Amino acid sequence: MSKINIVLHEPEIPQNTGNIARTCAATGASLHLIRPLGFAIDDRKLKRAGLDYWHQLDITYYDGLADFYAKNPGAEVYYFTTKAKHVYTEIDYPETVYIMFGKETRGLPEELLAEHPDTCVRLPMRDGLRSLNLSNTVAVAVYEILRQRDFRDLRTVGEPTTFSW
Repeated sequence: MSKINIVLHEPEIPQNTGNIARTCAATGASLHLIRPLGFAIDDRKLKRAGLDYWHQLDITYYDGLADFYAKNPGAEVYYFTTKAKHVYTEIDYPETVYIMFGKETRGLPEELLAEHPDTCVRLPMRDGLRSLNLSNTVAVAVYEILRQRDFRDLRTVGEPTTFSW
């Protein structure tokens, strides 16, 4: 079975996590949140960004990285970071994949990246810029994986709309 797992390591901004939850609901991806979180799960900013999709989420919480790895042994994880040598489109993602993203202010821990240099990937961007918004980066990554799978199990044709001018 094909599965995309979005892993947020210590997210800090509720609106980003809410937007990512909405991406999960729209695509069927699972959301994994590694504590500590920079907000409460009942934060209204989080709920507002995720709108009415919370009931459609497959969400799991972890008490740190060790807990995540213990509960997901053998997981194929790709680490999104501005420090990677590989571009995210160079990867042929496995059917069950975990894509991990770091906190908004610092990214993923350096020691974690050093342990996994071959599975660290980046989105290309201009010199002199720090990074893209977290929720935008997650959406780009998820849709690349979906594109590689020909958007299987997703509706790819919209309904025409009649406009009256």
